[in-house]
Parts: sequence; C-alpha cells; structure tokens
Amino acid sequence: MFRSVVFPLIYGLVLFFAGMKLMEASLHKAGGRSLASSLERATSTPLKGLLFSTGITALLQSSSAVTVLTIGLVNARLLSYARTLGIILGSNIGTCITTELLSLQIGKYALPMLLFFAGGWAFFVMLGETKSGQRVLSGSAGTVQYLFLAGAGFSLVMLGIFIMQKVGPALEQGGLFSWFIHQANHNVWWGVIAGACLTAIIHSSAAVIGMAIGLASSGVLPVEVGIAIVLGSNVGTCVTAVLAAAGGSRAGHFVAWSHVILNVSGALLFIPLLQLLYEASAYFTSEPGAQIAHAQTIFNIVCSLLALPLCYLKIWDRLEHK
Repeated sequence: MFRSVVFPLIYGLVLFFAGMKLMEASLHKAGGRSLASSLERATSTPLKGLLFSTGITALLQSSSAVTVLTIGLVNARLLSYARTLGIILGSNIGTCITTELLSLQIGKYALPMLLFFAGGWAFFVMLGETKSGQRVLSGSAGTVQYLFLAGAGFSLVMLGIFIMQKVGPALEQGGLFSWFIHQANHNVWWGVIAGACLTAIIHSSAAVIGMAIGLASSGVLPVEVGIAIVLGSNVGTCVTAVLAAAGGSRAGHFVAWSHVILNVSGALLFIPLLQLLYEASAYFTSEPGAQIAHAQTIFNIVCSLLALPLCYLKIWDRLEHK
C-alpha cells in the first residue's frame, strides 16, 4: 500500500507544490513587480476589480496569493475593503485556468517540457552579465528568463499530476476508498466534506482538484463525486485567507470572511444542483477529468456573476466609515 499509493501521492504532491511555487514566484518576478499599485488603479468598480483579479490570478496561478496580497493591502490601508469584493470574485474565476490546464492530460509530455524550459532558462542565465559574482539579465531578456522558469514550474505540476494518476488501480482495490465512493454516491456531503478538509490541510484547491481530475481520468472516481469534491475545495480554500487575516485589522478580517461567505454560499447553492452541474459539464466533453474542470469553471463563473450586483450596494462604504 505504501509503495503503490502513499509514496506516489506524496511524491506527486511534492512535485506539484514545488512546481506551483516555482511558477508563482517566476511569474511574479516577470510581471508582478507593480501588482500592488495595479490593484489600486484597477479596482475603482467591482466589475473592474473582478476582471483585473481574474487576469492576475490566471497569471500568478494562485487565488490564495492574490487574496493574501489583498488582505495585506487592506491591513496597510492602501486599499478600501469595499473594493476587495470584486477581487475575491475574480480570483475564484482566475484559478479555474489552472484546473482547465490540468484537465488537458498532457502529463505524459511533462518530462520533455521540463527539459525544454529548464534548458531555455539555463541558456538565458548564461547570457546574463556578471554582477557581484552572479549572472543577471535586465529588460525583456530578464522577463523571458523568468517565463522559461515558470514553464519549468508548470512542467513539474503536470509531472506531479501524472505520478498521482498512477495510484488509481491500487485505490480501486482498496477497501477504504471503495467504501468512500459508495458513501459519496449515496450522499453528496461525503464528497463535499472530503474536498473541504483536504484543501484546508494542504492549502491548495488546485492540488485537490488535480487529484480528483487524475482519479476520474483513470476511471476510479465517479465524476459526480469529483464535482462534489470541487464544491468542497472551494470552501476549504478559505482557510488560507482566514489565517492570513489573523491578527490583522478589522478591514482585513472583513476581506477574509467575505471570502468565506461567498464561497460557502456558492457551495450551498450548487449542492442541490450537482446533477445539473454534471450535465452542463458533460455537454462540452465526454472525458471525465475535463468534466470536473469544466464543472469548477461553470460553478465559479455563475457564483461570481450572481454575487457581483451585491458588490455595488452602498452598505459596504457605510461599514468602512463606521
């Protein structure tokens, strides 16, 4: 069991997180230097905040990074919390890009991709000028260097998912997993709770949804259960925001708990509609992993658009001036 399930899962998760962090840091270096000031300029209305946050979250591949940064700006009084509602909604949409990429099942090409991007990064490093014992690039060449490094990070993410998919046959034979699938098929709450708890523990909804996509693609996880895990993971990801706001200002707490309320409300809204969500995702593709990714995209877009009009209520400005 350890060799066939535990080790591949841990090894795959380590590669996944390493790739995510490398990609996040590299993209931040390449284009995120003025992120804080850009957030201030681009959030004059909730709709603008939603659109900007969708793009920046897709770029940084981390809704948690954008949410934590937003809480920091609010705590520092650089951003009013009335402007943060659109950012929260947009970050939920932007993070779907990650799972849509995971659903493409390009993990079998991950190793060649890693070698290509790592080689490109090394090439640009060798081109850099030597300053204080280190080679550095500036301008557009420096940006390209970080983009190659981000590509290497993405390749590690794909490789991690590919390795985690290998546990499918062993899990299918395991009694505990079969019991869980049986329970979840009869009660959707099992899948929701599993997604929420796993995401709260490892602080990455993308990793949990990536595992669900991998297991569904290998045929051991029913798509409906995978979609329930998606709904739960959107709740579990709020833990990161709550932890980031701990000890901060009242406005920072507002941002974190707004995130919690919006995500929990969305999950509660869609739990009775899970079958409808499954049918909507199945309309676009017959591939199980892609269906889970599409379900997350539909869920987040619908929830964000439904909540967007509430962001224009005057009550948020009045609360800020109390």
